[in-house]
Amino acid sequence: MIEIEVKQVDGSIAESIDVEDELLGQDFHNDLLYRAVRTYQTNKRAGTSSTKDRSEVTGSNKKPWRQKGTGRARVGSRASPLWRSGGIIFGPKPKDYEMELPKKMKRKALASALSTRYDEGTLCVIDKLEFEEPKTKKGLALLASLELTDNTLIICSQGEANWKVRKSFSNIPTVNCISTSQASVYEILRHEGILLTKESVKELENRVVGQTTTV
Repeated sequence: MIEIEVKQVDGSIAESIDVEDELLGQDFHNDLLYRAVRTYQTNKRAGTSSTKDRSEVTGSNKKPWRQKGTGRARVGSRASPLWRSGGIIFGPKPKDYEMELPKKMKRKALASALSTRYDEGTLCVIDKLEFEEPKTKKGLALLASLELTDNTLIICSQGEANWKVRKSFSNIPTVNCISTSQASVYEILRHEGILLTKESVKELENRVVGQTTTV
């Protein structure tokens, strides 16, 4: 178990909690993190790019002129890729780029990314995260009191990720506020700081540690 400090909104230490080694005590796995990030980015590709080849171009298939005797180059139809508005040679077609990463690798990669930020000292845990009203000023004040940079990823629990919390950070370009179900290796590595809540730590433990016995 790893003992980690839990801070309050003003930056003072409220208590300490024990976190599973499987979540924050993992080594840095470069190859595993690369695979996780590559899978995430590849799955974001729409794969909807499409062009028409010469058989799909609208127009007549009549031969523009006879084969020989005109002094001009041979042409079979106006859909030739050599002509303007003709077909495209080897153009892109709709394609499914989806990739899958085994569940155990996903969980281990997530734990490795969180452990890396914890070892760097840029991971912070707060007691709870709530706002009476959405205010960007309050969001910035919270990051300042916790000594976190503007480039921070905020991971809330499912119950805390309401519109007031999200709206308080939505106007800060380099800050992203997500729920535990949206947490990914790509987002964790893309941000310098990580802000968790007590509840989000429990949910991440259940996601990474609690399910390992069922695989």
